[in-house]
Amino acid sequence: MPLPRVRRAEPRFLTREQVERLAEESGDYADVVRLLAYTGLRFGEMAALRVRRIDFLRRRLVVAESATEVGGVVEFGGPKTHQHRTVPIPAVLLEPLSRRCAGKRADDLVLTSPEGGVLRSGNFRRRFFDPAATAAGLEDLTPHDLRHTAASLLVASGANVKAVQRMLGHASAAMTLDVYSGLFDDDLGALADRMDAAHEASVTRRNGA
Repeated sequence: MPLPRVRRAEPRFLTREQVERLAEESGDYADVVRLLAYTGLRFGEMAALRVRRIDFLRRRLVVAESATEVGGVVEFGGPKTHQHRTVPIPAVLLEPLSRRCAGKRADDLVLTSPEGGVLRSGNFRRRFFDPAATAAGLEDLTPHDLRHTAASLLVASGANVKAVQRMLGHASAAMTLDVYSGLFDDDLGALADRMDAAHEASVTRRNGA
C-alpha cells in the first residue's frame, strides 16, 4: 500500500541584509552565521571543520566530517552523503577564519565553544543564535534556515541546479530541485524575460535592416 508523500516545511530564506543583521547581533559568532549562510554547510559539518581542511590560498574548504550529538556524546563521522566536497570561501570570511586558525594544529577544530569544546547545536542556539535572531527581528529562525538561505543566494547569483547540488552536498540534482524548486521557478521566469528581450531585439534589428 503506497504511503502518502512526506510534506516538507517551506524553506525560509533570508536576504543578505538580514544575514548581516543576524551576524552583527551574534558577536563573537558572527563568522559562524556567515559561514552557514554563505557556504550552505550543515551545522554538524561546520562544527567538525578542522584547520587542515581550509586552503586560504585557493579560498576553499573541504567538507569531510560531520559532528553529531548522540545521547549527549559528540560523535564524528562522514558527511550526510558520505562524500567529501570542496566549497568556496567568501572573502568576508577569510580574515575571521584565519584568526580562528591562528596558533592551532592541523587537526584542531576551527570553530569551538567559548570553552574550547565542540560547538553543540542546542547549546549554540540557546546561548548565541536564538538571542541574536530575536535581537535582529528574526524570531523562530533556525541555523538550518541559513543553509536554505545559502541556496537562495546561490540561485540569485546565477548558479544552476548542478552547482547548488555540489555546493550543498546533495546526493542528486533531483533532491536539490525537490527542496528548492520554487527558487528555480523564479529563475525560469527571469530566463523567459531574457528570451523575450532577445526576441524583441532581433525583431528590431530585422525591421531596421
